[in-house]
Formats: sequence, structure tokens, C-alpha cells
Amino acid sequence: MKSPSLIRALVAFLLAVPLSTSLAFSDDSTSPNIILLMSDDQGWGDVGFNGNEVVQTPHLDAMAAAGVRFDRFYAAAPLCSPTRGSCLTGRYPFRFGILAAHTGGMRVGEITIAEMLKKREYATGMFGKWHIGWVKPDEVGTRGFYSPPSHHGFDEYFATTSAVPTWNPTVTPDDWDSWGNKPGEPWKGGFPYVHNGVEAKENLSGDDSRVIMDRVIPFIEANQSQPFLATVWFHAPHEPVVAGDEFQKLYPQAGSKRKNYYGCITAMDQQIGRLRTKLRELGIEKNTVVFFCSDNGPSDGLTKRKVASAGPFKGHKHTMYEGGLLVPACVEWPGTIPAGTSTDVRCSTVDFLPTVASIVGDSMATKANRPIDGIDLMPVIRGETKARDRSLFFGYRRLHQGIDGQAIISDDWKLLREAKKNGRVRLYDLAKDPFEKKDLSAEQPEQAERLRKELELLDASCQRSRDGADYRY
Repeated sequence: MKSPSLIRALVAFLLAVPLSTSLAFSDDSTSPNIILLMSDDQGWGDVGFNGNEVVQTPHLDAMAAAGVRFDRFYAAAPLCSPTRGSCLTGRYPFRFGILAAHTGGMRVGEITIAEMLKKREYATGMFGKWHIGWVKPDEVGTRGFYSPPSHHGFDEYFATTSAVPTWNPTVTPDDWDSWGNKPGEPWKGGFPYVHNGVEAKENLSGDDSRVIMDRVIPFIEANQSQPFLATVWFHAPHEPVVAGDEFQKLYPQAGSKRKNYYGCITAMDQQIGRLRTKLRELGIEKNTVVFFCSDNGPSDGLTKRKVASAGPFKGHKHTMYEGGLLVPACVEWPGTIPAGTSTDVRCSTVDFLPTVASIVGDSMATKANRPIDGIDLMPVIRGETKARDRSLFFGYRRLHQGIDGQAIISDDWKLLREAKKNGRVRLYDLAKDPFEKKDLSAEQPEQAERLRKELELLDASCQRSRDGADYRY
């Protein structure tokens, strides 16, 4: 029998803790809403919170200031499709077989964040650029296959297979002279968006980021009383990059290319602000984790014209240098993540799944019968983890023209093979040379050989996964 003094102490403790507070803590701590925001081809230097004093990104800057800014955040590949798959699976692209853009599609054997959360009774939605499989069943191509978001755990989706113009997404821009259609013609048939399996034909004009957010907001409003996952992958500022007049006018001193590029980013930023405002209007911001990053470094052509920026880093999209892999990134969770913090721990898009798994209390990342390459970012965010406990592996392969680049970062050492025919192998000490100015492969042959062997082992592990070791298909 318990002693009277022990019973009195227990009663006093229970009376001191409001029941509603206890329940709220339980609900909020185990089932927060998850929002994954991603821009397309936005360079590390193309955002205010990384020091750009020209491009206007007030809402992203506010988000970074209200949470954690990642100073060394890496895309899993220097181009879009492989990185997108890594965000959802926590695995290197070479594991699931999407090695370049328009190449293959997400396999149903992969476990995505959406599938993990759906089992925990989350509503799941995907909005924007999918690009890891066709979204229309009658699309036929030699480099991909039908694999829409609904095959990978998403209840609702409003998505395109690949890029669209960032202004009037159904029409080819007037000055467009690259791949695709001729100016003024319908873009990819005129109806590139699919909403839950049906071609969308309304509310498709003007700013594309607004077109996307017009579908995100109703999804959040409809599911505000239950936990939800909203994956929002903007097309901005991927080419064809066009901004409306109201956004171009914000940059009167810029040339035409910069007006469109900067204006397009500011238009996307405005919609991110609209999202953050809606969360606060609904009173759910403290129970919502919002991540933001880009999918790779800035466009090759726009970087060469000094329109897009990788900041002080070498390289751009399609290269294995830091400028092709480092991207702007931050996360906000009011009341849980301290405001005004930053970290220079090397983090990556492969870290999203294990982080979300940790946040919701799912054991998938620790008990999966397959390699999970990412880490839980919460100890990094709390300042408990000062360095990554494993290497980072990057790859980009398109055997046409001999494109086959790889890189590994182990501690502060980086070994890379340039993503071009007969690409050179280079070694850098990122602690002393973050801008990759001095190749040390000849001076440090032992270090180069150590990383080469580790890269070889990682590549072989990914090859086994790609060939079916992790699941039947």
C-alpha cells in the first residue's frame, strides 16, 4: 500500500499540471504538420539570408531568422530529379536509380516520407514539379515512365512532370529560343498540370508559384484539424524563367534577364509569405515544421551571364563542385526550434526522411531493412551534433557524352570526379579551401586514395540497392 505522503505528493503534482497542457504536448510532439518547400535551380547566393543584397526575399529571410539557417546544406545531386527522390526516401539517388533528369522514375519499392506518414494517419499532398516519373499515363518517352505522386503515398497532388514557364505556365514565353516549343505555342500541350489524375484546365495563368499555392492553401485549410504533409516543389527560378510586370518593376536597374530571374524569386517568396501567414491565421504555426531548400545549384547559362549566383562557391548546376551542390536552406518550427540560429554542420536532402521520422516518432529510419543514408537533423538543430558522423556521396550520370560525375565528402575532405567526358579527379580540403581553388590530389596521394576507396565502397553499395537488394520489384 502506498504511503499517505506519497499519495499527497502525487495528487499535488497532478493538480499542478493542467490537463489540456499535457494533452497538447502529447499531440503536438508526436504529430506535427510537415511542410517541405523546395525551389528549382536557386543558387546558394540567390537569397537574402545568404547575403544577397539585391534579390528581395523578405519572407524567406524572416523564416530563416525565425528558425535555423543551414550554411552548408547539400543537394544529393547537382540537378533536379535525383535530388527530389533523395528528399522523399532519405537515400542516395544512385540507390533508387534516378541518376539524371528525365531518367527513369521513382520505384514503388522505395518507401517515401508520404508513405511513412500516411500510415500514421497524416493527410498527404504534393504540389508543383514532380520530375521523378511521368504524371500522365499516356506520356511516352524513352527516358522515363509513368510514376505519379499517387503511387508513392500522396492522397492529393497537383503536379507537372517537369519544368513549365514561371509565368503563364501553359504558354511558351515570347523570347524562348531553347528546348520545347516555339514562342506563343502551348507549353507541352497547353495543360501540363495534373490534379489527382485529371488535367487541370482552370486557374493556370499568371505567376506559377501563385498557381501552385492556390492549391496548397485549400489543402491545408481542409486538413487543419489533422496532421498533414504538404510537399511544395516550386518551378521557380528554373528556365523558362519569366516574372510578371509587378515583380520586374521591383528591379528597375537590372537588365531583362535579371528582372525576370530576381522577379521570379521574389514572386515565389511572396507565396511562401502567404503560406506562413495562413498557418498563423489558422493558429497551427507552432505545430508545423516548415523546411526550405533548393534542388541544386544555379543554372549553367544564367550563372555564366552572372544572373544567377552560387555565392562565393565554385561551379554551378551539373557540376560536382560546391556551387553545383550547396543550396540555400532553413527550417522553422515556432516554439520548438530556437530563432536566430545557424549551423555549419554539413547537411543534405537525404536527411529529410530520418529527421521527419524522428520528429513523429517513427522507427522506420532506424529499423529499415535497407540503407538509409541521411541523419536526424534535430540534434544538429539543437546544437548537440557538431559534425556529421558519416560521409556524403553525390552522383550524376548520363552516359550520353560521357557524363559520369561523382563526389564524396569525408570530414572536411572532398574528392570529386568532374561530370564530363574524361573528367579529372580532384581533391580539396574544404576546411582550408571552401571555394575549391587548390587541387591537392598530387600533394596528398594517401588522402586521395583513402577517399577513392570509400567512394568505391559507397558506389558498390548503391549498385546493390539499384539492382534489387533492398526489395523485390
